[in-house]
Amino acid sequence: MKPGQTDQDSLPPYDILDGILARMIDRHQSDQEIAAAGYDLGLVQQIRRMVQRAEFKRQQAAPGLKITDRAFGSGWRMPIAAQW
Repeated sequence: MKPGQTDQDSLPPYDILDGILARMIDRHQSDQEIAAAGYDLGLVQQIRRMVQRAEFKRQQAAPGLKITDRAFGSGWRMPIAAQW
């Protein structure tokens, strides 16, 4: 980040972002289900697009342990062994 820049310059407050991401990634909820829990649908869709656009960053990272059914990294789409 550049000097004086904060994450919340381009992201919602962490308590809101964490709630959306937990429902999206851990609970596999759709945008409509997340919005029904009290989040703004436009914001939910924006966050989903940001996650999808940043997928390439996870693909470039070194492999990590997959400890949940929906871990980031190479396990986000398929196990590493599936490529062979």
